[in-house]
Amino acid sequence: MMRDLDGKIAIVTGGTRGLGRAISLGMARLGATVAMNYRRDETSAAQTLDQVRAVSPRSILIKADLEDESQVRAMVTRAASELGGLDILVANAAATAFKPLLETKPHNLARTFALSINGFVAAVQEASRVMGEGGRVLMISGIDSIRNLPGHGVLGAAKAALESMVRDFAFELGPRGITVNGLNVGYIDTESARFYANYLGYSYEDFQRRCAERSALKRLPALDEIAAVACLICLPAASYLTAQTIMVDGGFTLSFPGVK
Repeated sequence: MMRDLDGKIAIVTGGTRGLGRAISLGMARLGATVAMNYRRDETSAAQTLDQVRAVSPRSILIKADLEDESQVRAMVTRAASELGGLDILVANAAATAFKPLLETKPHNLARTFALSINGFVAAVQEASRVMGEGGRVLMISGIDSIRNLPGHGVLGAAKAALESMVRDFAFELGPRGITVNGLNVGYIDTESARFYANYLGYSYEDFQRRCAERSALKRLPALDEIAAVACLICLPAASYLTAQTIMVDGGFTLSFPGVK
């Protein structure tokens, strides 16, 4: 995999924190120039840019609110214009309000769907104008798309919709040599996971332990382990992989709950 993304240009949404940061760094280390999207955390954005530019000097930040379609389209256009094209789009950003569906307000639905679904569609549409043969689109999903997770009803519905769209986009873009895939992850150490543990009433250490016990590997992943799979999916060698959402959860979703 050494420098297998040399000369490639990538956009990573939510690319300056958590898994997005790990993916940005992973792609930069493989030779890609990365446009990292963020919304408001200037400190994390600046720190990540410094780290990425240490291995990929032309990489840039693009501040954009992905709930705003015009900003999404401008983000893609700017990245392609400034960096000289676009080869990879990683749709990683997500946000929601954790609450039961019975307590969900219309604005909770509207904001989650605007960022996750509307933002993804607008980004892929705009990317398709500048992305040529060998292009890669990758959507980062989560296990709330296939399992009941308390408080995840809205985000889970959005992720399930995105996994459906991955299949449709794959067939629409496939004749042009562009692949479209999803990457579904289990629990990873992010600010969102820590917030969710608190929402459930657990300490994060107890939450980690419970999740690790359900894994076939009896541990949770490092962010770099998930990012490595994201990079693999975007390699030129992955040219016949498309229309799939790949589960990378250490076996978590396959475990039998009755076994300790």
